[in-house]
Amino acid sequence: MTLPLISAQALRAQMSSGVRLMVCDCRFDLADPDHGQADHEAWHIPGAVYMHLDRDLSAPRNGRNGRHPLPDRAEFAARLAALGCHDDLPVVAYDASGGMYAARLWWMLRWLGHRQVQVLDGGLAAWDAAGGALQAGPVAPRLPATLTLRPPLVDLLDFDAVLAGLGRPDRLVVDARAPDRFRGENETLDPVGGHIPGAANRCFRDNLQPDGSFKPAEQLRAEWLALLGPRQPAELVQQCGSGVTACHNLLALAAAGLPGSALYAGSWSEWCSRDNAPVAVGA
Repeated sequence: MTLPLISAQALRAQMSSGVRLMVCDCRFDLADPDHGQADHEAWHIPGAVYMHLDRDLSAPRNGRNGRHPLPDRAEFAARLAALGCHDDLPVVAYDASGGMYAARLWWMLRWLGHRQVQVLDGGLAAWDAAGGALQAGPVAPRLPATLTLRPPLVDLLDFDAVLAGLGRPDRLVVDARAPDRFRGENETLDPVGGHIPGAANRCFRDNLQPDGSFKPAEQLRAEWLALLGPRQPAELVQQCGSGVTACHNLLALAAAGLPGSALYAGSWSEWCSRDNAPVAVGA
């Protein structure tokens, strides 16, 4: 079984051994969408392919499908195949934001049915601290490959399914946004502040240590079990602002040995655009 996280030391060892893999740079800045690619061109892990959150990991917005709607599965698989990703190729995603963007690619590859995908724990800072080499300039393109669509390894819910599940004792929505945005305060990204009624708040940053790496699996497990209470992981629905940091919570659950939660990809940005969606504010 492929573990969801890989250390910088383990990635260095794999790359030094000549193991074939695909490293993906997912750095991004919501306030400056071109910043991540500029950073990639300035320095990146050798051979890393850049994946842009808006262009590669999202579909176009229509005003009702959230800020980062998922692309069509087949189109996304074709995009990855064109970049050289194939059925048996291990993929490692990284960023410089504690995994908040790399986790999106991790989840999306599992959505395609691709099992061999990991996130670099601690991201680019951990790679640098471990003495990993950095490269500047363009990356030589890989030959196009074939990436077969397989049954998803993750669960996905849409707006109607989340709405229908409100109030069910076997369903708990978990919001990965910061506590102030959950309460409806300081909302700068979406036109309406607040949260889905009945949701719990587990900010994705609570999965991390001060250095930006994930907390130990045992600690994550204890914290998530406390939130779960009597529920099973499959009774949780993860959401955030636009379906990005919710994947971070899903990654943390997987690292804790508690897989099975679903993603509401449209998340708050889709929810608050719907006329029939109830809104709660406060803690």
